Amino acid sequence: MKKAILAKKLGMTQIFAENGTLIPVTVLQAGPCKVIQKKTVENDGYSALQVGFGELKPKYATKPIKGHYEARLGDVNAKPNKVLRELKLDDPDQFDIGAEIKADIFTAGEFVDISGVSKGKGYQGAIKRHGQHRGPMTHGSKYHRGLGSMGPGTTPGSVKKGKKMPGHMGAKKVSIQNIEVVRADADKNILLVKGPVPGAKNALLFVKSTVKKS
Repeated sequence: MKKAILAKKLGMTQIFAENGTLIPVTVLQAGPCKVIQKKTVENDGYSALQVGFGELKPKYATKPIKGHYEARLGDVNAKPNKVLRELKLDDPDQFDIGAEIKADIFTAGEFVDISGVSKGKGYQGAIKRHGQHRGPMTHGSKYHRGLGSMGPGTTPGSVKKGKKMPGHMGAKKVSIQNIEVVRADADKNILLVKGPVPGAKNALLFVKSTVKKS
């Protein structure tokens, strides 16, 4: 069954299994995600749930956002969320408008795929960005951490497309697959997953059922 939830990365820690094995885990604040709207094949051409995640300060709530929440939830005093995203589930009809999707949608032992934006490293050289080797560091060498050969000096004497060069590193969407869920706590909205996940602290993450088999 395909399941999904939005989460916020809180950081990393470690726990011990029953047999005493140390397990490094990432702590995620998974949900609660409030169902705001249902996308249907008849009206929208596809089936999905629009959910809200996180708290939005009232001063940042625009009139269109307030109107959207009032129209969908039928409540003038409905509090808008910080993030609106769509989740494609196998059975979206099991959730009603206004219902909450919590961390217990996943259970310990399940495997998930997690997507997020990686940490930005700024402008970096080819050694750090692509793992290239440095030049000789001996006396007289004029090449240390430079890029090296850019291509032939004869025709065609141009830099080929896709050449690994210095440039902006990180701040890209990264997805990791087949990550084990170690613990799920619906009361505290906490999800513990094994190992590291993309993004910095407080980064928004998308957690869904894995496309691979464990």
